[in-house]
Amino acid sequence: MNTPVPLARRTRLKDYILPTLVALAGAGAAYAGADTTFDPALTKFTDFLEGSGGKIITVLSLAGGLIGLASGRFSLGQVAVPVGVGIGVGTGVPIVTSVVTAVI
Repeated sequence: MNTPVPLARRTRLKDYILPTLVALAGAGAAYAGADTTFDPALTKFTDFLEGSGGKIITVLSLAGGLIGLASGRFSLGQVAVPVGVGIGVGTGVPIVTSVVTAVI
């Protein structure tokens, strides 16, 4: 059963289709290349998270969980979040950087 598209809707579709086709016709391929603009910042940030910065973040997260436990309200999140932060900081950075390097 075919229902005709109302005229107003067809006009709106034309308003989007024409600019889309023009944009696609003029679009070129994007290449990542060997740009090293942000390599120093990436290296510093990665070293920070994998080194003492990651340890500080993990200890602060653990301290927050312990303070929550000492306040008398126990929640599994107060134990799980510091563990997750430690795992994320310790292993997450190398995984993310290797994935980004592989994709780009």
